[in-house]
Amino acid sequence: MRRDQLEPMLLIIAAIVAGTIGWSGHVLLLPTALAFPFLWARAQTRAMAALISAGYFLAASRGLAQGVAAFYAFDLWRGLVLWLCASLSFVAVHAMLWTGNSGARPFRYLMAATLMAFPPFGVTGWAHPLMAAGVLFPGWGWWGFVAMTAGLMGLVTRMWPAVAIALAGLWLWSAAFWTEPKLPEGWRGVDLEMGSTLGRDASMQRHRDLIATVKDRGAGGGVTIVLPESALGFFTPTVERLWVKALEGTEITVVAGATVVDAEGYDNVLVVVSAAGSGILYRERMPVPGSMWQPWRSWLGETGGARAHFFANSTAAIGDHKVAPLICYEQLVVWPILQSMLSDPDYIVAIGNGWWTQGTSIVAIQQSTATAWAKLFAKPLVLSFNT
Repeated sequence: MRRDQLEPMLLIIAAIVAGTIGWSGHVLLLPTALAFPFLWARAQTRAMAALISAGYFLAASRGLAQGVAAFYAFDLWRGLVLWLCASLSFVAVHAMLWTGNSGARPFRYLMAATLMAFPPFGVTGWAHPLMAAGVLFPGWGWWGFVAMTAGLMGLVTRMWPAVAIALAGLWLWSAAFWTEPKLPEGWRGVDLEMGSTLGRDASMQRHRDLIATVKDRGAGGGVTIVLPESALGFFTPTVERLWVKALEGTEITVVAGATVVDAEGYDNVLVVVSAAGSGILYRERMPVPGSMWQPWRSWLGETGGARAHFFANSTAAIGDHKVAPLICYEQLVVWPILQSMLSDPDYIVAIGNGWWTQGTSIVAIQQSTATAWAKLFAKPLVLSFNT
């Protein structure tokens, strides 16, 4: 095989490997994704840049096809179609901004990275290499974010060997001294294994079981218990009264995922419940596109679907503390956590309902990205997931 044929093939294979390893769900492997900008810069044509981008993104998001098929209980082919459609924005942005001009390449890549970090393209901006910043620059905060951005730009220049060596050294140093984010004092995240019934089983018995779990984990009082996404199902006045009454005589505060429905659609929310009452803490900024967020419904004069509160309620107050909430899909894209960090919250609270991801690494990826952001900004982290 001639060199001009072999090199493109090797670049595509390397991009697939980078996407597979970097997004395997192990937080310390996230920096593998930094190979992507280097490989993108090595492309000799725009078409090759598109193929490299597609290989990386499709490998990184490989669990989507199986997960979508499980969520809707339909055949794998439809999941594959959605998986391919989801890659279009990533591939299109990186193909359009690719250039053979080495002098302009760093700024072109910066533009691509920025577009994939924020709406509208950032709505499907999964597998963003910026998410590795917390592994390479733990505790650096915004300076670490800037350093990571500069490093990504450096990888597409002729100085890439020096940049790669420096980043590799930081990676090894971080891995050698790695510690998990701290759990906030007085907070406990509860992981559940209730499968698809969580949020769908609205029976009194299910609520009593959850209340019993909360009281068991909160024994001793003065504790904030976090439950996964959709844990309380539809948050109706009846459900609210049941939980408030059940917590009477305790000092337990419950932060849990729920759904609030009205005539126009619904909000995926975090609610807070205690003996003193309840309230909505947070409305999800970015529900899952397609399955939850369906903007075309309003364009067609229809109702239904989850609302996206893109840049609203970036933090929530619980007692004397300010938290940055991340619900499920928000852990896979960049701008929600960056927006929250602008307000300098005390903690990060990340929840999800990943029963539909069984057999994939999606939940592990969500947890690893939440961990990486918490490490970057030196914030305590609470995780709560249902599988």
